[in-house]
Amino acid sequence: MNPLLILSLFVAYSALLFIIAGITSRKSTNETYFTGNRNSPWYVVAYGMIGASLSGVTFISIPGEVGSSGFSYMVLVFGYLLGYAFIAQVLLPVYYGRKLTSIYTYLEQRFGNATYKTGASFFILSRSIGSSFRIFIVVNVLQIFVFDPWGIPFAVNVSLFIGLILLYTFRGGIKTIVWTDTLQTTFMLLAVLVSVFIISDHLGSGLPVLLREVRESNYSDMFFTDINDPRNYLKQFFSGAFISIVMTGLDQDMMQKNLTCRNLKDAKKNIYLMSWSLVPVNLIFMTLGAMMYIYASQLSIPLPARSDDLFPVLALQYLGPVAGITFLTGLIAAAFSSADGSLTALTTSFSIDILGLERRTGLSDRAKVRRRMLVHISFAVYLAGLVVLFRAISDESVINKLFTIAGYTYGPLLGLFAFGLFTKRSVNDRLVPLIAVLSPLLSYIISANSVKWFNGYRFGFELLIVNGLITVLGLFLLSRPAKEK
Repeated sequence: MNPLLILSLFVAYSALLFIIAGITSRKSTNETYFTGNRNSPWYVVAYGMIGASLSGVTFISIPGEVGSSGFSYMVLVFGYLLGYAFIAQVLLPVYYGRKLTSIYTYLEQRFGNATYKTGASFFILSRSIGSSFRIFIVVNVLQIFVFDPWGIPFAVNVSLFIGLILLYTFRGGIKTIVWTDTLQTTFMLLAVLVSVFIISDHLGSGLPVLLREVRESNYSDMFFTDINDPRNYLKQFFSGAFISIVMTGLDQDMMQKNLTCRNLKDAKKNIYLMSWSLVPVNLIFMTLGAMMYIYASQLSIPLPARSDDLFPVLALQYLGPVAGITFLTGLIAAAFSSADGSLTALTTSFSIDILGLERRTGLSDRAKVRRRMLVHISFAVYLAGLVVLFRAISDESVINKLFTIAGYTYGPLLGLFAFGLFTKRSVNDRLVPLIAVLSPLLSYIISANSVKWFNGYRFGFELLIVNGLITVLGLFLLSRPAKEK
């Protein structure tokens, strides 16, 4: 496709986001930025969170992953339902009952300041890495098809992209994100649906025939029973449950959107609607992936070296201009969806949890806004640097790398919240950071030696559960029974 056309689509979509940002950021304050004034309609939040949950990883990486993993990812999605139910029934009542802006304030109330700072720091680390993966997978496509032909370096591409996000989230924060997410969800879903129909039309067999071919192929294999296979269905299901808990329920980015709802009842409805919607949506993405491999096979199209490149290569080089425009629109939507909420959540967590901005009574409101803006700009620069770094080291499917790293960085958060919610024991607050650092290290050692130590067993995404359990065990060893009141 013509690079100028691609750039025009990007500019047009960006302009639409700025219009929404202009409307939603009027008379904005720090309260608007952090909580959206707690008056977002729950159904708007739920619809927008579908796109936020999918992001560029699902849009590009999940269809490509079908070639090696079949539909096994769907079992992970079924596990999400269990995890989201836990979020609705256990975590949301805690957050709303304590009227939290940052969810990590719970750790301070339950354990102390050192635990609080540890939890917030692990979120900042986790979200920074995860966001850089999500942003990279999208801007890398723009680099290949737009900026490389013009000889523009990748760092310039990333800087322009992050700069746009910085500008439209600068004032409105989470209130703006709630509404831009709805736009991004719409374009992502339209892109995948249109792609399905275009591939069907190109093959000339009709959609029902193609769907039957997908169902009868090995690509649709969903349940793998070998316990040593990382795709084992039990591993996938329980990993999905815990992944949804940590990457949504213990993640400031996702929970900050939930906490903009008017009350707990609305927040619960938001979670249940969003979680059940993810089942058919992810099934469509997996079906698209199988169709792409069947299409490439029938037309003898060579497969790219990286599975993440399959969707962009087919859409932009083989399926015609309509498919290319549709794909790029969805891609741009996924790009913004991956980054804007993360930038806002990172700013919120650092401002409130690390700097204690809400508690600084000696600062004027104007001074607090200036400091929050400085943090916002700093995180934009930080994320841009991480994306550039990730391009230099990326060599596999991003979805695998994302969940693997999440197993290490979110594990301590899982353990901290689990110990706080399900025990009444007190811990030595000053030693909690040590436990939080040791848990991922021990998890890595166990994973690296699992084949030798456990008769050929290989860890998949369930390493997250192991990491959380090690954290809980460490906290228990440092704890004592709570004093009677």
